[in-house]
Amino acid sequence: MEFDDKVPIYYQIEQYIDREIITGNLAPGDQVPAVRQLALTLTVNVNTIQRALAELIRQGILVSERGKGNFVTTDTMVIAKMKRRVIETELAKTYEHLAGLDMAPAEMVAALEAYIETREEGERHE
Repeated sequence: MEFDDKVPIYYQIEQYIDREIITGNLAPGDQVPAVRQLALTLTVNVNTIQRALAELIRQGILVSERGKGNFVTTDTMVIAKMKRRVIETELAKTYEHLAGLDMAPAEMVAALEAYIETREEGERHE
């Protein structure tokens, strides 16, 4: 994983775990790799991993079971809320970039629709 120097590493790790859950690589009820294993895999300090996991536990995305480890919540409402938050964050970034190009909202929507159509056509021809 490559880290962005402008964003705290613990936050980027939270985002990484969020994406793992959203994409199904970590399913509800799955155990998250141990702190030390995550630290080795992501090549970061153990304390940084612990901070990221603590925040995910605070948000209810992960559940800690004493002596067993950390697990993805089975609460589908919590996962759905997290997914909406991640999507809104990504859309906000895209909106800001496009607004910086002096695009009106209607132009943004049209550009996105055209892009999706082009992607779908490309995938059909592969």
